[in-house]
Amino acid sequence: MRKENMHQSVEVIYKKVEDCSMVNSQLSFFQMVYVISGTGFLRINGNSILYQTGNLMLLTPNDYHTFDISTPTEFLLVKLNTEYVKEYRSKSIDHIECLLHYASHLSGCILKRKADEFLVRSIAESLIYAIDNKDIYDEDLISHYVNALIVIAARNIAVIKPSGVKVSADKRILEIINYIQGNILFPQKLKASAIAEKFDISETYIGSYFKNHCGETIQSFVSNYKIRLIEHRLSFSDMRINEIVAEFGFSDESHLNKFFKKHRNISLTGYRKAKVLPN
Repeated sequence: MRKENMHQSVEVIYKKVEDCSMVNSQLSFFQMVYVISGTGFLRINGNSILYQTGNLMLLTPNDYHTFDISTPTEFLLVKLNTEYVKEYRSKSIDHIECLLHYASHLSGCILKRKADEFLVRSIAESLIYAIDNKDIYDEDLISHYVNALIVIAARNIAVIKPSGVKVSADKRILEIINYIQGNILFPQKLKASAIAEKFDISETYIGSYFKNHCGETIQSFVSNYKIRLIEHRLSFSDMRINEIVAEFGFSDESHLNKFFKKHRNISLTGYRKAKVLPN
């Protein structure tokens, strides 16, 4: 097992693999993998996923993965260090780090919007040209292409419904979920009364409406989403516990620890230590 690190905030690599497997490795960064041509299997964290031409796949920090090549394959690898993703800002995507980190690996290709397949192919071709033909302002140009890929990945991940959401769920419930995820750091905005007012739904009805479509209460959904974010901070950042307390609006470390232990049956420090122990 090889641990992969990177020394720049963004790296773009073209790679052609004729046969056999790419080296089995564990990442310390985010990586988008675009399949220019070829077929095979992505084996990730014990799962096996078929890939083919036109697929865009996402690998996240600490993933164990290898590619088994069935037919000669051309890859475009876009590597992003965690700081780059954490500091990424846009007008409408507040929590891109979480969107990328919790994309479902079992879905394989993350492209769910047909129109985006053409966009990604065009961006991939432009990136390959830019790295092959060095010219003035290429670094800035590559950065813009990479950011476009990030936005496309984020909006495709966003349309993947959470597992509990019913197939028949209407558009408004997905908007409510997006609102909750976008305001997860602001407890006042997550109260049932605030959500009801935002979406013009009766406060007495919002609870049953959400549970009917999602299979869980608003409080449960908020808690589970918040727990996943806190797990991410503990696993992939060097944030102090008191910094996490402040970020998520808990009253003190004891309050956060009690909340975390209730859901994961382990303390914050215990969870963090377990994540850094060697396998």
